Amino acid sequence: MDDSRDDRLHLSEPDLGAEEMGAVLTALRSPRLSGGPITAAFESALARSVGRAQGVAVSSGTAALMVVLRALGIGPGDEVIAPAFSWHQIAHAIALVGATPVFADVDYWSGTLTADKAAARINTRTRAILAGNTNGHPAPWRELRALADGRGLTLIEDSTEAVASTYQGRRVGSFGDCAIFDFSQGSPLACGEGAMILTDDASLASELRYGRSHGCADRRSVSVGSRVPSQSCMSEPTAALGLAQLERLDAILARRKAVEAWYARHIQSFEGIKPPYCAPDVDEVHWFLYVVHLGTRFTRSARNQIVEDLGTENIEAAAYCNPLHLQFYYGRYGCAKGDLFVTEKIADRALALPFHGRLDEEQVAFIVATAKDSSVNVGAGAAIY
Repeated sequence: MDDSRDDRLHLSEPDLGAEEMGAVLTALRSPRLSGGPITAAFESALARSVGRAQGVAVSSGTAALMVVLRALGIGPGDEVIAPAFSWHQIAHAIALVGATPVFADVDYWSGTLTADKAAARINTRTRAILAGNTNGHPAPWRELRALADGRGLTLIEDSTEAVASTYQGRRVGSFGDCAIFDFSQGSPLACGEGAMILTDDASLASELRYGRSHGCADRRSVSVGSRVPSQSCMSEPTAALGLAQLERLDAILARRKAVEAWYARHIQSFEGIKPPYCAPDVDEVHWFLYVVHLGTRFTRSARNQIVEDLGTENIEAAAYCNPLHLQFYYGRYGCAKGDLFVTEKIADRALALPFHGRLDEEQVAFIVATAKDSSVNVGAGAAIY
């Protein structure tokens, strides 16, 4: 019996076992705790699993995007188009490097940035498009790729919420000029913290490594000293945990698929909600969280009340997104309520329910029944769309 576990049904839990414990212990006993061979092995293994040539491990998803933008020479005076709808808000990095984030609306069904909505925001200052595989659902990469190539823009793939989902026969992480994965809480591949940048461009990968950190071997290098690094390395124990998780990823994802199937079975009785959606050109989605969209008769406050009601039953739930363009800081860029209609509409009604491989069907049934009872109390409606 694991005495460290409580009775709360958590929004997410890492899937850790003896393999991970042993790998981390080995790393802790090694002579290097950062910048060592385990990190290099993790970089290579993840790149291979996605079909990319280069991997650069960093400390967080936000740090990853900062390193990417700086390597691309994007800063003050430049604009980057990004969606305001996501859980992992790595778009903060755009502001952190001094560039201007230009938020675009998303597709109602998938929650992802679309090429037409991104195109409407392009101007002469635009340098890149940041598009995400929102909650694990792949963005429309064929159209986004054509748009970026046609306008001479860099396409950055935000895969911080997606591992192993596939679009038109290819895994997420293989579509952008570079792609960013995040390994914080919620991800099937969970290390606590940490992230990875993947690319096929060897020159860009070299620049990313220079921008990430300076190592002991760089102390006498004049060229490396011309750059100011972010010092955002991944530690060896973190990399060891990630490498062990990657080796078990198929089993981890299989358990999450079983939980997804239980949700799909029980959610049918929950009138007035839209369950997770999968676009026709998407082969498979591995969800980051189990997100349902309440009907239009529900308000933001009603959704929040459901979250509170679930909490009283020891069920951790959350609003999926607090749109970036409505956050106080981004008001300086002229962002205002009403600017992104679809983002605001679905963000007000998106409810994230517990989703991880430690749940059983009885618990899933209890979560759905509790959410359904709460929805009746706050005023349910059959209108979904």
